[in-house]
Amino acid sequence: MSLRKKIADSPRFNRMIEALFARYVDFAHRTSRWQRTGFEDMDAAVSRGEPVIFVLWHQRLIMAPYLFDTSLGRICALTSAARAGRLAGQILVRLGFETIPMSSHKRHVALSREVLRRTKEGCSIGIAADGPRGPARISSGVPITWARMTGCRVFTVAFAQPRVLKLPTWDKQMLPLPFSRGVLICQEWTDPVPKKPSEDEAETLRLSLQAALDEITDRADLAVGRPPEPR
Repeated sequence: MSLRKKIADSPRFNRMIEALFARYVDFAHRTSRWQRTGFEDMDAAVSRGEPVIFVLWHQRLIMAPYLFDTSLGRICALTSAARAGRLAGQILVRLGFETIPMSSHKRHVALSREVLRRTKEGCSIGIAADGPRGPARISSGVPITWARMTGCRVFTVAFAQPRVLKLPTWDKQMLPLPFSRGVLICQEWTDPVPKKPSEDEAETLRLSLQAALDEITDRADLAVGRPPEPR
């Protein structure tokens, strides 16, 4: 095993990176001015113990803990079991989330049972619609599957700042800047999801959710004076 891989697989090294990112994101959030709009319905549902499905683009995932108020209820994020996914998941855990690792070796039925168990306990589910590997801003069918299985309401969310740090990842992952301003936006996606949608119905719903995520993300960018991300 190469030295680089040994370092990357080191629990101590990963804990250090997780802590560094979590502290930076928290610092950037605390030192900036944020306008939070559209969260009333989601916050009210979570306060009543009603789990929701919380969906965003992977590019904006790092600010998820400030888009969902964990003082009102629990939330589990679906994360990749690969190295990068584990790292992202542990950063979210440090900021108040729980995680459900997804793995190509884990049977779909086992993952479905875990998601259902969590929602029955009142835990909301957070999903990056295009994660964990993309392509960027192309929604998978996973949010539709969980909405069909759980019957939970679906809320789209986004954050934006006039300037951000972009990581050299497949989706140009955004990190907030400290001493800035920004917006946090939420809107419910209200298309009815049948229990047994046909293939065509499922695809129509996927495209509708994708369009809703694009709309709220572009609206967040425009609200802070930055052009929408190219697609």
